[in-house]
Amino acid sequence: MTRPEVATVFDLDDTLIDTAGHWPRVCAVFAARHGHQWQSKDSAALHGNGHWADYVAGLCGRAVTAADVLDACTTAMLRECAAGKVRALPGALDLVLEASRHGPVGVATASPHRFVTAVLDGLGMREHLDTVVCGEDVLRPKPAPDAYVQAAERLGRAPSACVAVEDSPNGIRSAAAAGMRVLAIPRDSMRLPADVASLAAAHAATTADALPLLSQLLAPHPASAGTR
Repeated sequence: MTRPEVATVFDLDDTLIDTAGHWPRVCAVFAARHGHQWQSKDSAALHGNGHWADYVAGLCGRAVTAADVLDACTTAMLRECAAGKVRALPGALDLVLEASRHGPVGVATASPHRFVTAVLDGLGMREHLDTVVCGEDVLRPKPAPDAYVQAAERLGRAPSACVAVEDSPNGIRSAAAAGMRVLAIPRDSMRLPADVASLAAAHAATTADALPLLSQLLAPHPASAGTR
């Protein structure tokens, strides 16, 4: 009996694309216009934070809303994309292509639709994806499991028949809570908290190093669940 294909769901920012400096920079410019001097702790707070727009609005003393932040910073990021400044991480497209050999492929991200569409189209990745779940598509962002659960449903797979590829602690928690096996690629080789590291089935130092690990996770496995 042929085992069902395994689906793969990728995080986007800092997993497939290099935005580690871009989102903090545009958010810092926005916050500066409203009297906040950006600090390194603010950049760290954005990493894997599904409530990033609320966070930045809070830095501005609630003089603006999260919707204001979302609109202005997304528009700034679209300019970054148009200028060719947002690039795929080395090896990212290889991961997506390898995943597509084994089954359906999706993205689950907290980033907004406008940005996600622009960057995936601009980098030629969208054609290899079967679904994309963005920040506006779920009520509860990561670390809640909603984005990964929705991606699995759209791909027609039980979460246990999916592999998630993630860089942030919140993202790893989200995918694990959904019931997926997780390939962790910590951004800038950051040291994951022990409780988060234990949730991942495999760890890679960089996206470029992750290909053989992803291949192993996607290989036919007796414990893989069937389609939903």
